[in-house]
Amino acid sequence: MGMGVNMATALEEQDPTPDPSREREGSEKLKALMHRGAEFLGCEVAILGGAMSWVSERNLVAAISNAGGFGVIACGAMTPELLDAEIAGTKALTSRPFGVNLITMHPQLFDLIEVCAKHEVGHIVLAGGLPPAGSLDAIKGRGAKLICFAPALSLAKKLIRSGVDALVIEGMEAGGHIGPVSTSVLAQEILPEVAEQVPVFVAGGIGRGELIAGYLEMGASGVQLGTRFVCATESIAHPNFKKAFIRASARDAVASVQVDARLPVIPVRALKNAGTELFTAKQREVAQALDEGKVAMAEAQLQIEHYWAGALRRAVIDGDVEHGSLMAGQSVGMVRNEEPVAGIITELMDEAAQALSRRAA
Repeated sequence: MGMGVNMATALEEQDPTPDPSREREGSEKLKALMHRGAEFLGCEVAILGGAMSWVSERNLVAAISNAGGFGVIACGAMTPELLDAEIAGTKALTSRPFGVNLITMHPQLFDLIEVCAKHEVGHIVLAGGLPPAGSLDAIKGRGAKLICFAPALSLAKKLIRSGVDALVIEGMEAGGHIGPVSTSVLAQEILPEVAEQVPVFVAGGIGRGELIAGYLEMGASGVQLGTRFVCATESIAHPNFKKAFIRASARDAVASVQVDARLPVIPVRALKNAGTELFTAKQREVAQALDEGKVAMAEAQLQIEHYWAGALRRAVIDGDVEHGSLMAGQSVGMVRNEEPVAGIITELMDEAAQALSRRAA
């Protein structure tokens, strides 16, 4: 008899019938957890679009912002004139807020900051190291909010002391340039220490809403996603590039190898192809130029950066998926088809809300 009662109870607990009040509770909890991040960004959903060179241009950026998220233009190696046109083009496609990602090593960084100020861009994301002298004041002095990447707790604290408005903590699962530590470890180290001081957005390897819910519960104000948006309908990435993503599994997205210790190269995560070998050859070529005194260290690193920009363009724009660079995060295995940005964001939010409603039950 007792066994029958237990069985009935177990079946009740597994009842798949949706409970509208519980679903509502999950959605409300998600909204509350994302409120700080959404308010900081000025959008509805605290999802930053990861800045991917050639991919995060006006069409994808505007689509993310129009869907309630926060699109971010990848400036990369753009000249101030090109960035000027890209911001104007994005404004023509959306009336909602979006940001611009600038790379600290860009030789015209301060000119790019001026371009952002001219267009009254509200948020600038600085990537590629600590903000150079004067850049923080130049950005904040013109009224923009500054978001920086923090690859370690000590740097997170230093950035907050220097006046940065928000942080992105990105783990090695991400696509493109990566650090040595996984997202889950960074989140555990950094969120409990600094999440109350500034909004923190978690990035790297996020492909489903359940994980978004988990990071929000740990204290994150939102997340940043790149790989998940590459195959969006609105993404201008070449059909070959999208096809490679849809076919790939997590283990296909591998980190590049550093050839010469004197030429510290930030690893880049991309899908394996012939281009992976070409990069190794490029490093040897640049290291030899260093040996022969033909280039200075800063110039050598810039050459590597330009190599990536060129290789990425070949893949994204021209569709050369064999010799170009297929930068992708390990969440690429969760990219299964081409779909609109709005659909991706809705799916992620539904998954996150359902996860929170299950935990509340």
